[in-house]
Amino acid sequence: MITSMIVASLLGAAPSADSVIGQWRTETRNGIVDIQRCGSSICGHLVTSDGIRANPTLQDVNNKDAKLRGRALKGVAMLQGFSWSGGVWDGGTIYNAEDGKTYKARITPVDADHLALRGCIFVPLCKTQNWTRVR
Repeated sequence: MITSMIVASLLGAAPSADSVIGQWRTETRNGIVDIQRCGSSICGHLVTSDGIRANPTLQDVNNKDAKLRGRALKGVAMLQGFSWSGGVWDGGTIYNAEDGKTYKARITPVDADHLALRGCIFVPLCKTQNWTRVR
């Protein structure tokens, strides 16, 4: 993935900060996350998933904050707080509704249709997912 980005950069086609704008399919549960500009940063909201399609009123029952456990998962902010630097969106967070926790995150545009999204409890305990553009 990163190799693709380096090759693209050498060919003069490095992804821009706005190349992440759009809707992306996650690797798990067929989630669709809509990434948009939020001021100088980006943010991403959950549009749908296997769980939401099965139950449109699915709630955020695993949230560590008991006050948020009754909110609908559809529309929840999954990504926030990023800064663009060196060809990546870094310093942000990703919310994982499966365990109700928020992790440090980095988003690397690989090409026009793929993102590498890395979430970390702390470095080196990280997991990377490949997201694919839906539109």
